Amino acid sequence: MIETEFYIGLMSGTSLDGIDAALVCFSDGKASTLATHYIPYPEDVRREALALQSSGPDELHRTALLSNRLMHLHAEGVKALLAAAQLGPDRITAQGCHGQTLRHRPESGYTLQIGNPALLAELTGIAVVADFRSRDVAAGGQGAPLVPAAHAALFQSTDYHRLILNIGGIANITNLPLQGDTAGFDCGPGNMLLDGWASRHLGLPYDANGAWGQSGNVISGLLEKMLAHPFLDLTPPKSCGREQFGLPWLDGILTGTEEAADVQRCLLELTARSAADAVRRWCAQPERLYVCGGGARNGALMTALTAALPDIEIGLTDQLGVPADWVEAVAFAWLARQHVSGLPGNLPKVTGSQGPRVLGAYYPA
Repeated sequence: MIETEFYIGLMSGTSLDGIDAALVCFSDGKASTLATHYIPYPEDVRREALALQSSGPDELHRTALLSNRLMHLHAEGVKALLAAAQLGPDRITAQGCHGQTLRHRPESGYTLQIGNPALLAELTGIAVVADFRSRDVAAGGQGAPLVPAAHAALFQSTDYHRLILNIGGIANITNLPLQGDTAGFDCGPGNMLLDGWASRHLGLPYDANGAWGQSGNVISGLLEKMLAHPFLDLTPPKSCGREQFGLPWLDGILTGTEEAADVQRCLLELTARSAADAVRRWCAQPERLYVCGGGARNGALMTALTAALPDIEIGLTDQLGVPADWVEAVAFAWLARQHVSGLPGNLPKVTGSQGPRVLGAYYPA
């Protein structure tokens, strides 16, 4: 008899834009997405999450209050999924909640994703698996990226050497060769700098379809400074975040005389070129690359990526059965299932940990 299980994945990333929620059915070793829902962050939530990325007054109290607020938003997403799929909470085995990253400092032995999983369990009546990254860091790993293990389960091919490029706030690559182990690593900035610069100069959360950036011109000297960031030259395993690629770093390499649209164009090229350079340096000779994450919907960025990798067929994970916008949420449903099944969720070759580990902490309903 084929066993069917339902899990929910909840992902809020470094872009600080909102929460992706996906209801996933696992049956006969395959995953299918039954419902999805997006909960945008209210502006005050986004502002506070951004402020707490740095030390400030009364930050412990403010973090606790924000954690509770976030769980109420997550619960709204869960209830929307259940209504769309016409399922009761008793049908869901567990929900995997990533939480909101405030600090990612594996070099100091910690990574911090805030949330209140106990409250989420109370609000939804569904068991929660949370705090996925800490165990990998405790085992000597980077705690990131975690999605390559899920990418391997969802997208491995026996016919083609595939890459999965996830362009969220940070971009990461999963290498799925026909022979050998799955590999993966953060390759540099994704949407984080693009969104931050657009917010500062346009007053918008992002540059829609990359149109503003595409209107600018590349400043060759500035792009060279960007591509000289020491993180980009590090050998995997490696991970990064706002600590490496935040607006303070960008401000530090600007002269102040640049046109804002030209800077945005350079940031667009930085995301595309850093990913392309990483593919050429560390991924052998892939035949196909599939993009997911918010950057997949940025037409200008996809054009720049295609120009930077002319010899590789580039598409979206939609072609593999999982829409690009929902891959990470589906991945955290998969990670929750791994925890409940007592199976590892990390790949030591990817994160640099001492070995495979069951990730996350379990909060029963």
